[in-house]
Amino acid sequence: MPTLLIRLVGPMQSWGTTSRFDQRDTGKEPSKSGVIGLLAAALGIDRENWTELEPLTKITMAVRHDRPGSPKRDYQTAQHIISADHSKRHETAVTFRDYLADAAFLVGLESKNRSLLERIQSSLLNPVWPLALGRKSYVPSESIWIECGLHDAPLRKSITQWPWISALRKWEELPEKLLVSFESEDGSGVLKMDQPLSSFAERRFGARFVRSEWIPFPKEAIHVSA
Repeated sequence: MPTLLIRLVGPMQSWGTTSRFDQRDTGKEPSKSGVIGLLAAALGIDRENWTELEPLTKITMAVRHDRPGSPKRDYQTAQHIISADHSKRHETAVTFRDYLADAAFLVGLESKNRSLLERIQSSLLNPVWPLALGRKSYVPSESIWIECGLHDAPLRKSITQWPWISALRKWEELPEKLLVSFESEDGSGVLKMDQPLSSFAERRFGARFVRSEWIPFPKEAIHVSA
């Protein structure tokens, strides 16, 4: 089954699934809803257009932690905040923004619909709208598009054997293994509520199960045919 690999690298990333009001969380890896939103931006799919968005939700996703990043928190202030029911006015409000610093993820997208993956691959090279890593201000530091990232190989083989996408710093040693999260087909693993069930305008999300495992550090790329 065809697989498309994309690269999510940046100084700041945030993939929240439970954010409410003055608290903006982030998960330890890209959420499916966040990745689908990124793909929709590249393709130019409006947030109210469920017809074009739905095929993206059928894609199977895996995430490899090439550089896990460090959890960070920003404290921000806003003034003259009016409550939702207009009953109160807060002169100064403190809000919290969680994010991952210096993270690098290799994301694999598997689908029977090769033409859809081809469209995504092309749009990532020339996106309709600007691409961001979870929040509009968190721009990627490297191209999300990967040359030869689309090929005919199963998701597991593709994401476990693709070369490390990060760069080794002079004070570091190469890791012996990498963490990979796969969508679970048998209902095992951790429950995540980031499966889009509607347009992003309606904001309805369902459950999916994700299973994480450690894999040996990849030595070289698999032979692929685009």
